[in-house]
Amino acid sequence: MEKSLKKDFLDALHGNPVNRIPALSVTQTGTVELMDITEAAWPEAHSSPEKMAALALAGHNIAGLEAVRYPYCLTVLAETMGCNVKMGTKDIQPSVLSHPFSKGPENLRIPVSLLEKGRIPTVLKATEILADMTENEIGREIPLIAGMEGPLTVFTHLAGIRNCLIWALKKPGYFDAFTETCTDLCIEYTNSLFDHGADALCMPDGGIMGSRMMPPSVLEDSVKPFYKRFCGKVNGPVILHICGDVGDSLKTLSECGFEAISIEEKVNLKAAKEAIGNRARLIGNVSPSRTLLFGTPEAVKAEAKECLSAGVDILAPGCGIAPGTPLANIRALVEARDEWYQEKV
Repeated sequence: MEKSLKKDFLDALHGNPVNRIPALSVTQTGTVELMDITEAAWPEAHSSPEKMAALALAGHNIAGLEAVRYPYCLTVLAETMGCNVKMGTKDIQPSVLSHPFSKGPENLRIPVSLLEKGRIPTVLKATEILADMTENEIGREIPLIAGMEGPLTVFTHLAGIRNCLIWALKKPGYFDAFTETCTDLCIEYTNSLFDHGADALCMPDGGIMGSRMMPPSVLEDSVKPFYKRFCGKVNGPVILHICGDVGDSLKTLSECGFEAISIEEKVNLKAAKEAIGNRARLIGNVSPSRTLLFGTPEAVKAEAKECLSAGVDILAPGCGIAPGTPLANIRALVEARDEWYQEKV
């Protein structure tokens, strides 16, 4: 059965028939329990390719998720572009402390030799390690999902959320300059991840869309063209992950060229399926906090089966797995999928 995991994942992303709906996480998977078992803990696992790879592989080998997903933060590109980053602790993810381009896009440039800057070499080396490990241990049949912040997230890190929103309405030239540079940055980094062995990319982005602070016209007229450009330039399948209630934006987002869209539990699955139609696959959306973090395995299974019955193409948490999430609850996600198929017979 294990040898079908990568094929099922890629088939699911492209809308092809699958043996079983994949049960995995397209968002971060590092938990304290897995850190203790592997001796690969944050914050060291953010900067050591070996520890990053060991913790990522544990999400499959120990937690049972049907993919390997790495890294564990949304600050790699921000740091490369000049943001100061607080690296966090064992149970707190890295965060951006400064916005070096809060005055505007003057001097905004992608660094020369980008792939040699900051922690990018760490993530690329971890990709190589994981590709080699999965190939030697299990015939390269476990999908590798790389994570990367998207253009809007990089934009807000560089200039601040408030400036991003104000410029979208009052200084569209500023907005477009930032979005263009950040999109080009993401394209170069994404293709390097594919070149080093990643099978798919998950791009969390646009949290300001989920907060309903961004007018629909900005998404349609300013963001959508850059998303389409990104999807047209990258060399592999991309999953867009959006936090918050993005139900009103899903139709537009599904027209950008992403293979799949990952949504959190605030979005109604039936309405989401109707909004995106056959243009993209739907991933989600078991609650990472209410259910996976604070619930029981039985509660996880119940919610997961509801997601499966509602028609998700890939079963997954609705956002990043919290570091304190019990291992039994993560395992219950895959168990629920197996039980769901058995109950259908």
